[in-house]
Amino acid sequence: MSLAKTRAFIVGLSGHELSQVESEFLKQSAPWGVILFARNIAARAQLINLCNDIKLATGRDDIAILIDQEGGRVARIREPLMRSYPAMRLYGEIYERDRERGLEASRLGGELLARDLKQFGINVNCAPCLDVSREETADIIGDRAFSSDPNIVAILGRAFSDGLMAGGVLPVIKHIPGHGRGECDSHIELPEVDASFIEMDTSDFIPFKALRDAPMGMTGHLLFKQIDADRVSTCSPIVIQKIIRDAIGFDGLLMGDDVSMEALSGDIVSRAQQSLEAGCDLILHCNGRMDEMQALADIAPFLTSDALARAQKVQNHMTVPDKDAEQGLAERWGELVSGVFSSH
Repeated sequence: MSLAKTRAFIVGLSGHELSQVESEFLKQSAPWGVILFARNIAARAQLINLCNDIKLATGRDDIAILIDQEGGRVARIREPLMRSYPAMRLYGEIYERDRERGLEASRLGGELLARDLKQFGINVNCAPCLDVSREETADIIGDRAFSSDPNIVAILGRAFSDGLMAGGVLPVIKHIPGHGRGECDSHIELPEVDASFIEMDTSDFIPFKALRDAPMGMTGHLLFKQIDADRVSTCSPIVIQKIIRDAIGFDGLLMGDDVSMEALSGDIVSRAQQSLEAGCDLILHCNGRMDEMQALADIAPFLTSDALARAQKVQNHMTVPDKDAEQGLAERWGELVSGVFSSH
């Protein structure tokens, strides 16, 4: 199927198997991608079958199958289905002691994680977090951030992203333009940030500028009061166009964070429409509720113009890893994180 015949949204699923209703929905609605969560994962064979069924239902072997598999507490797939990986903060701690070791650990960690995901049929990982940690940073980010130093975040974020791509999985940098100043969980309420453009440009934006050539990015749901006091970032043309596209220079495929999160007001459809009107390329809907998914399918446009061109670039980035190299990579990564990862 041509990307021009796919719609600008990503949907979740309800369980371990693709129901007949879900299969028909995927076939008819033609979403750009499907995102998986722990509720969709029970066993190795089951997960492989689910990914294959998604491809069959959509008629697309190259459909984007996404997951949040950062490491640490944000890991939808757990042992024994795949090896355990640390939260991003660990790579930052290693880097502060030994820069070369930290850099190599982050890159290899990304590549091995990608190889683990690829074996199931997953080809997009919503990672890394490029948020800059601060004293006030909410626990929802916490150790998901590499560091409180934006330059270290940029360096390790690049290494991790390069590793994912070397392993055949596309990274999604998040939460652009930065979630580090948020003092609450945007899944539950709207974080309000009072920092100026200059304050953020000299800190929060630095990692995103460094990775502005990333194929994909995800917004965060925050209210940046000195930038746009009236609209949450995902639904703000000022944040999307003036900050993300212009000031940061990101020209990759941009999705909003989950439209079912409570940081957003209004119904699901109005949230989605506002995000698209603001300049997001894709709607992300995660909870798997069929009534909401159908409502979004009714309003989600087909990919066209800039969004279509960006989506095509994403497809062009997908690679297949060299299986013969994995054993040596795993051993080397284990050496790099030995004694550090085990203590966390």
